[in-house]
Amino acid sequence: MVGSVHMNGSVHGANGTEERLDELRQLIGKSDGDLLKIVSVGAGAWGSVFAALLQDAYGHFREKVQIRIWRRPGRVVDRSTAEHLFEVINSREDVLRRLIRRCAYLKYVEARLGDRKLYADEILKDGFCLNMIETPLCPLKVVTNLQEAVWDADIVVNGLPSTETREVFEEISKYWKERISVPIIISLAKGIEASLDPIPHIITPTQMISSATGVPTENILYLGGPNIASEIYNKEYANARICGSNKWRKPLAKFLRQPHFIVWDNSDLVTHEVMGGLKNVYAIGAGMVAALTNESATSKSVYFAHCTSEMIFITHLLTEQPEKLAGPLLADTYVTLLKGRNAWYGQMLAKGELSPDMGDSIKGKGMIQGISAVGAFFELLSQPSLSVQHPEENKQVAPAELCPILKRLYRILIKRELTARDILQALRDETMNDPRERIEMAQSHAFYRSSLLGKP
Repeated sequence: MVGSVHMNGSVHGANGTEERLDELRQLIGKSDGDLLKIVSVGAGAWGSVFAALLQDAYGHFREKVQIRIWRRPGRVVDRSTAEHLFEVINSREDVLRRLIRRCAYLKYVEARLGDRKLYADEILKDGFCLNMIETPLCPLKVVTNLQEAVWDADIVVNGLPSTETREVFEEISKYWKERISVPIIISLAKGIEASLDPIPHIITPTQMISSATGVPTENILYLGGPNIASEIYNKEYANARICGSNKWRKPLAKFLRQPHFIVWDNSDLVTHEVMGGLKNVYAIGAGMVAALTNESATSKSVYFAHCTSEMIFITHLLTEQPEKLAGPLLADTYVTLLKGRNAWYGQMLAKGELSPDMGDSIKGKGMIQGISAVGAFFELLSQPSLSVQHPEENKQVAPAELCPILKRLYRILIKRELTARDILQALRDETMNDPRERIEMAQSHAFYRSSLLGKP
């Protein structure tokens, strides 16, 4: 098969792309002339990049597949962002030529001069994600009407923050009441909610989606991994896991895999989903420590030792086989500390450029999901019914009492009774145990609480 080279340098047709598309179409039951319809709901950085990856790989098979992205209409691009966008366009000859050829360049000139407004859905059609202006994507088919986007979609990608997932999918469920076929849903969201009734347990985005829509859990999957959205689109080598039922995860892993983006599959959906939310908690603290110590390698390593020991302790509460999660969790944590938005947010708090009062949706970055995760994990692990034996005081304590960094982050971000600088006190507390002892305690005691993930 002779491949065709597209503007972004990707080669199609020569690596079995059409065969993978045909295999998935056949598995879903699509006949000739019946489009496989894929829609990404939510246009944050990862949701937009995910849609763009699919568009680059499969979009030219117009008679077989349709790839679209939904975002809310009406979001105005402010003047400073429009000016920066204009600079990005003019610094990239390929993007500049593309816009001129599409007769779309003039509106960016007018916006730069303040003569017209740009809208987020408008610029997304040209390949510009509002949360990731410096990484132009391929042009995307954008839909602003949610019903139009999802009512007959075969595959729905959840690119929404976890804090918005339930609300949007409850609306989507209204449009699916008379559906005959059951859609496949791939969730990219990393975050959790805590429910304390009837017993303390975690609610993940895939569980929210199933509850809101009635779609069976075997048709809902989670995809995540140690990656930064902009770097994936720029073809930095990356990997991810798609987790869920055997029926769909293996064919979808094959469909999503690209030469620079390797997708593995795993059956443990909920645990991987929860771990994706857990690392965001400690990334915020890492950003604070980095800014407060002028990027001190020693201070950052001290923080890393303590935060990883707390994460290991928490994973022992959540799963019977925590050792299987050690590699993926540490890898995801590492990349988030290096370049993730949650670590960036912690740095901005410590520098005084942001404050908790400004909320968790930040211009140019989108939703900082680690904030709600701090609240959810702390409130959940503070419940007396989950108490564990304190290693030294010979008494029962809530698990949160053995996680001083989590506790400090809760008081800074949720209660707002401490400042970012107080995170350093959690590291310099002379009464704090050696992090090795927390790990040994977790490994030597039966801490597993199956009820935390809704299991009997």
